Amino acid sequence: MAKKPRDMAGRILEEAREIHARIIQGRKPSMKFPLRSLQNVRYRPNPGYFELKGKKKERTLTVGTVKTFAQTLRMLSLSKELVDGDDIATKREAYYVSKNWGQARFDDQPESDTVIDDIEALFMVNREQLGFIPEEKGGEVAGKLTVIDKDRETGKALRIDCTRFGSGAYSIPISVEHLEFETDARFILAIETAGMFQRLVKHAYWKVAQCILISMGGVPTRACRRFVRRLADEKKIPVYVFVDCDPYGIGNIYRTLKVGSGNAAHINEYFCVPQATYLGITPDDIEDYKLPTHPLKDVDIKRASDAMKNDPFILHFKAWQKAFDKLLGMGVRAEQQALAKWGLNYVIDTYLPEKLKHPERFLP
Repeated sequence: MAKKPRDMAGRILEEAREIHARIIQGRKPSMKFPLRSLQNVRYRPNPGYFELKGKKKERTLTVGTVKTFAQTLRMLSLSKELVDGDDIATKREAYYVSKNWGQARFDDQPESDTVIDDIEALFMVNREQLGFIPEEKGGEVAGKLTVIDKDRETGKALRIDCTRFGSGAYSIPISVEHLEFETDARFILAIETAGMFQRLVKHAYWKVAQCILISMGGVPTRACRRFVRRLADEKKIPVYVFVDCDPYGIGNIYRTLKVGSGNAAHINEYFCVPQATYLGITPDDIEDYKLPTHPLKDVDIKRASDAMKNDPFILHFKAWQKAFDKLLGMGVRAEQQALAKWGLNYVIDTYLPEKLKHPERFLP
């Protein structure tokens, strides 16, 4: 997936030269970016991710677009500096660097984030290949896994045993392409909340279930998704996902892990986990386990209704349409922690063992 830095620098130079040539010829320079939205993606059951349909937006230098065009070029220049110098900048740092760009500076970070996203879509690469990294952590790992990394100074292999972090866990790095894995785990359990992850780690659930626990911390970062994908592909082990039963947990967290997003459709091929299946919490679980619930908020109802109308993944699977219909009909949502109604460790002693007996029943 990754391109060598000199290749990336060359592509940036090539784009800059094309823009320069158009200016010399007296023509308006322009750049074409893929349109990043659910309206411009299709779900492909095989291989199992969102892909772009092909619609593009064109940014042409005009009086009305001169600032955005200049900002894009300055960000391209910053990217080349980072790639050439083997350096990195967080998206927040890139925003502050722009404060030296005079009238081309960004007023708010969402503006600079959008330009960075446009540039990675322009080249169809991951933003880390352009030198830009996220602020957030990549996720945490505990259990039956040894990660083989490299010492940056000596180049020697570093063996990191994920069973030996005590009450802590291994943090997934920003880039995971160089990592190697050793495991005899039966499955990977990807968990939405840090609280639930910590409970399972504290009681060494990974030892009982012979598994790898991964904390997603909400919508999983790209590094987390890539880590899970590489691990599942290379070690041929299933991925089960354990999130809250609400439209956000299902339609954002789970769906992003499994098939990607419209915003990052140009790289979903590498940053999704098509083999993932949905363990729970499900609408049926709310009834079967008599879980405490909260009423659906207006934003939940809108998110579920929109997904059933516009999300290619939900539209492809009748099982998910049925699940959303049931959730909307019940008018409630349930959190992972609701299982504590029956005891703090009910999730370990009863819920997970019962669910794991029948992975064939998991939602797609």
